[in-house]
Amino acid sequence: MEKKVTVIGAGNVGATTAQRIAEKELADVVLLDVVEGIPQGKGLDLFESSPVEGFNARVIGTQDYDETRDSDLVIVTAGVTRKPGMSRDDLLMTNAKIVGEVVEQAVLRSPDAILLVVTNPLDVMCAVAKKVSGFPREKVIGMAGVLDSARFRSFLAMELDVSVENVSAMVMGGHGDSMVPLPRYTTVAGIPVTQLLPQKTIDELIRRTRNGGAEIVNLLKSGSAFYAPSAAVAEMAESILKDQKKILPSSAYLMGEYGIDGVYIGVPVKLGAGGIEQILEIELSETERSLLHSSAEDVRATLSRLGQS
Repeated sequence: MEKKVTVIGAGNVGATTAQRIAEKELADVVLLDVVEGIPQGKGLDLFESSPVEGFNARVIGTQDYDETRDSDLVIVTAGVTRKPGMSRDDLLMTNAKIVGEVVEQAVLRSPDAILLVVTNPLDVMCAVAKKVSGFPREKVIGMAGVLDSARFRSFLAMELDVSVENVSAMVMGGHGDSMVPLPRYTTVAGIPVTQLLPQKTIDELIRRTRNGGAEIVNLLKSGSAFYAPSAAVAEMAESILKDQKKILPSSAYLMGEYGIDGVYIGVPVKLGAGGIEQILEIELSETERSLLHSSAEDVRATLSRLGQS
């Protein structure tokens, strides 16, 4: 393959992300983890599926950062996962240390890579990655809105008993309880969802979307979501690696857009070979803008607890 992707963290999200990227033949994949044998075993197992699945991407597992050298894209999934009763912020200190360490090692070997951050609390971990890497904002991106929008789309499709492919949705804001699903920008086969469902039902689905990760954590009892998150990462990776220039909601560092400055928050962006090639400023109502600003302040408060405000 012409492209090379490193996935740091060989847990469920990382390993499934590696699988999706390899099966789509987006790039050769290096799966890295600190736990001896885990990345090697999962990488080998994944590559041994290639004759059956018919993909030609190479997959290796390693603990050696030198194997990641000259990656085009580095995906950071490393960190501890949520347990029942834990919020994303509970993971703050531990995961900030982990993300800082892995980003430092990765960018030494791949100074031209784009960083795609998945570790929670997502928006704050993006800030950690940006600070440690020294990369411009275009090259440090967070996976959040694609996943949150997918959850919103799924719940709407179930409620309306329609194909998920008919449902388009937009979720902005922080990846947490203050995320901002936007019903005005949500349609079913082009029909505004506000014409198809009563506001009370839409509000209930918004609440379920905000609690989407916690719902799965509570059901699993041990571990957290990984099928939908890895699918979201793969869509973003494909847009970058193939220079598709898809408009996808992603966590981006704002510098005045939407009246917000100096914080990562989910907004619609154009993703291409350069990373974030454009931040789109869509029209928001006063209520929507207020919710987005409130979400940004939540992220800023978490940053403050980390000492990075």
